[in-house]
Amino acid sequence: MNSGNIEKIVYLTSGAAGMYCGSCMHDNTLARALNSRGWDVQLLPTYTPIRTDETDVSVDQVFFGGINIFLQQKIPLLRHVPAMLDRFLDRPWLIRKVTSRALETDPTTLGKLANSMLQGMEGNQRKEVIRLCDWLALEAQPSLIMFTNILIGGCIPEIKKRLGVPVLVTLQGDDVFLDSLPEPYREQCIAKIKQLCEQVDGFLVHSEFYKSYMTDYFSIDPAKIQVTPLGIDVEDFINFPTQDSSRNELHLGYLARMSPEKGLHHLVDAFIELRRSGQFPNVQLKLAGWMGPQHQMYVDQQFQKLVAAGLGGEFHYLGALDRPSKLDFLASLDLFSVPTEFLEPKGLYLLEAMASGVPVVQPDHGSFPELISESRGGLLYEAGNTADLVGRLRELVEDREHRHALALAGRQFVLEHRNAEQMSRSTERILNDCLAVSRGD
Repeated sequence: MNSGNIEKIVYLTSGAAGMYCGSCMHDNTLARALNSRGWDVQLLPTYTPIRTDETDVSVDQVFFGGINIFLQQKIPLLRHVPAMLDRFLDRPWLIRKVTSRALETDPTTLGKLANSMLQGMEGNQRKEVIRLCDWLALEAQPSLIMFTNILIGGCIPEIKKRLGVPVLVTLQGDDVFLDSLPEPYREQCIAKIKQLCEQVDGFLVHSEFYKSYMTDYFSIDPAKIQVTPLGIDVEDFINFPTQDSSRNELHLGYLARMSPEKGLHHLVDAFIELRRSGQFPNVQLKLAGWMGPQHQMYVDQQFQKLVAAGLGGEFHYLGALDRPSKLDFLASLDLFSVPTEFLEPKGLYLLEAMASGVPVVQPDHGSFPELISESRGGLLYEAGNTADLVGRLRELVEDREHRHALALAGRQFVLEHRNAEQMSRSTERILNDCLAVSRGD
């Protein structure tokens, strides 16, 4: 536990326009756990207020407000308006209202905006950098500043200049966003980030896989990257009900963003193949997760495939779930899979499924092999191979004892080793080491 004087930490997180976001949920859980261990952590939203299904501990104001930075990017005059208008545009209630449904944004526009944000004091959002640094210096006065990702790190040089405090950055999917940008913006953003990385005192990642991947991706000295295992608040899972073995149906579940990169189409195809065999008429598909308007057509296509296969009554979509509904959903499952196409750096949904006593089936890429090996709570299949996914699902559908063994192992692993307390202890060691170096201890 933190001892002596209470250290003030400002943790810049990033809202996701009304979506339940794994990164901001992780940040919120970590900030709350660190506070309970004696730290003074202020969780500061950027872009939009965060949305989490646990108690929100973030500050009720937003920096680099999504409306403001977008308008400043598009309309040069708004880069010079009075602070009063900025404060109005950055009000959390207004941002929530405008972004209650995520807007479909042209990738070129996103590329230009991301590049400008990374320019910091040289970008179109210069006055937002000044506003943040003023608040940090005059009001927050932190001993250390943490960033939820490097994408909001354009202000780091000015922070280092004005405050002279150490800066830590968590890397948890930065590459996924960058790889979605068209050229030349992707290349420009990565080049700028490599420069910013030189001013960062340390990086946190959640797996050895991602440490190696980010070392190459951003040309970071591996000595600057620390692995701190991902964790969740397990309080609601400790007395979780066991799966109902008397139920006739067997429920295969998916809980993630309803999008191509999360691999929803792979699971739909695998479910259709599983049912088409005629051997598993009791298997049903249960889907939940946030769906953005840009993915409505994609999701409709997946549902149409299910209906065309005669399975219109054999799948259920429950939408975005609050915490009680999520717990009920997980309690109803027998198997779980989110067959991502991208290399997942975290996998928060897997920890929640395993904590619920649900075995998982995941592709053999990203952080999944590491997590499955450590937890023994699921199986891997060859990424991109639908037949192999079907085979692994079939293996567990047919073997209840194997399902039960994986469920017990995964649940025990998460409750004991991937809880918020363990995550905060691991992070605390990194914070103390960084502060000691800063003080010259």
